[in-house]
Amino acid sequence: MEKKGYTYIITNKNNTTLYIGVTSNLKKRIWEHKNKVVEGFSKKYNLDKLVYFEVLDDVESAIKREKFLKGKKRQYKVNLIEESNKKWSDLYEDIL
Repeated sequence: MEKKGYTYIITNKNNTTLYIGVTSNLKKRIWEHKNKVVEGFSKKYNLDKLVYFEVLDDVESAIKREKFLKGKKRQYKVNLIEESNKKWSDLYEDIL
């Protein structure tokens, strides 16, 4: 059985910076962002609010989707978030 893949977007409290990531364990990965476990972009810019995610059949599909989204302009990503999360609420509680 292939593991599911997740493509996700996190932001900061003011929704000014977007980060697109990919993982096979969304709960664990977002917990890591929230607890500043991993050095890098998300920690540096205090990105810990999950505003969008997609569940894909496998990690390879999630990586393709991540690359596709990273190639898009900010407005495309904003529209994607607002289609399902108008208020930019933190979806972390929803996945627990």
